[in-house]
Amino acid sequence: MKSARVLLFFSWLMACFPLLAADPQVEFQTNYGNFIIELYPDKAPKTVTNFLEYVNSGFYEYTLFHRVVERFVVQGGSFTPDLKQKKPLPSIPSEANNGLKNEPGTVAMARRFDPDSAAAEFYINLADNKHLNYYRPEPAYMGYCVFGRVIQGMDVVEKIA
Repeated sequence: MKSARVLLFFSWLMACFPLLAADPQVEFQTNYGNFIIELYPDKAPKTVTNFLEYVNSGFYEYTLFHRVVERFVVQGGSFTPDLKQKKPLPSIPSEANNGLKNEPGTVAMARRFDPDSAAAEFYINLADNKHLNYYRPEPAYMGYCVFGRVIQGMDVVEKIA
């Protein structure tokens, strides 16, 4: 298993735009190309609201994907190019029990062991990561909240990986 910091400078000039869709979409602009994710506020309303707060405030601009594990995940959301961590907003409650699964191309919140510790960091699944899904309401089995999916540019995400 390969794990590496990716020192790609993400000018994540993320813009939230509707594109004639019912669900919000966010475009990521990276030095490897662009990709678009669609968010699911009907399944994870607090998580989507939290994510869009970071997007709209510019928090994610010029951050990088600091955790890249081939055939697993690409994770980012809080580290600057000099590997300093930005101070996130308060944590949000887990919405992992929403029926969405950690399948290839889905976007989920990263967190510590505490299921209610997600803040700014998120990841994109590169594989079917069943072990990250919700199973039951105990900390070790709560899983990670999926709140969106890459709908365009998955090839860019795979290039980053």
